[in-house]
Amino acid sequence: MTSLNWRRLLAPLLLSVLLLVTGCETKPPSQFSQAQQESTQKKASPAVAKDATQGSSFNQYFPKPSSGYQRVYTQEKKGFAEAKLKKDGKDVAMLAISDTKSTPDAAKKFQTSTQSIAGYPTVEVGATQTAVLVGDRYQVKVLSRDPAFTKTDRQAWIQKFDLKGLAKVQ
Repeated sequence: MTSLNWRRLLAPLLLSVLLLVTGCETKPPSQFSQAQQESTQKKASPAVAKDATQGSSFNQYFPKPSSGYQRVYTQEKKGFAEAKLKKDGKDVAMLAISDTKSTPDAAKKFQTSTQSIAGYPTVEVGATQTAVLVGDRYQVKVLSRDPAFTKTDRQAWIQKFDLKGLAKVQ
C-alpha cells in the first residue's frame, strides 16, 4: 500500500522537476534583439520628430477627386498622410504628403533638382514616383500603381494638390 502512494507522488514530482528544468533554460538571443536594444537606447533618435506636423492636418491639401477618380485615405499618422487614387474601382496611384522633419535625408535629394512643378523642386524616383518639396519641408509624392498612370499623370496630380496652402504650414 505504501508503494501505491509513492507511485501517486512520483508522477507529479517528476513532472514538476521537468517543468522546473526546462522553464529555467536560457534561450539564445533572437535575431531581432540587437536591433531592439539599439532602438531603445537613451540616445537613439525618435522615429518621428516631436515637432512633425500631424498627418490629419495634411488632408485638406490633397486634390479633390474628379473625372471618375475616387480618393480614399488609407493612412495618417504624425508627419505623414496617404490616400489611394482609384478609377473604375482600380487603384491607379498613391498620393502622399510627408513632413521631412522626421526624415531629413528625404529633402536632400531635391537639392540637385533641375526640374520643378508649380515652382517647387521635383524629382523622379524610379519609373513610378514623382515628388516635389514644398516649403523646404513637405514632400508631396504621387506613385503609379497602374502602368496606364504615367509620369505626365503623376505631374498633373501633383499640381492638383494645394501646394501654396501647404507651403504656409509651419
